Amino acid sequence: MASSLRGEVLNLYKNLLYLGREYPKGADYFRSRLKAAFLKNKDVKDPEKIKQLIARGEFVIKELEALYFLRKYRAMKKRYYSDDKE
Repeated sequence: MASSLRGEVLNLYKNLLYLGREYPKGADYFRSRLKAAFLKNKDVKDPEKIKQLIARGEFVIKELEALYFLRKYRAMKKRYYSDDKE
């Protein structure tokens, strides 16, 4: 693996690990799944395949961010708007 791709992979792993702290099922659950996913693909040598996997990881980051923003939005909405339908 080229050193630039290695750096990208490590950065992706760190970002996902950071985002996993707030995962709804718990950080330990997320960390074990993340580690398993990265270990499954540790023997990939093709740079194009590695770039595809990095792109998939970046998609997962965007999905996690959307999940967290939605959760925060729902919490704020619940605080300021009542569910009374009178």
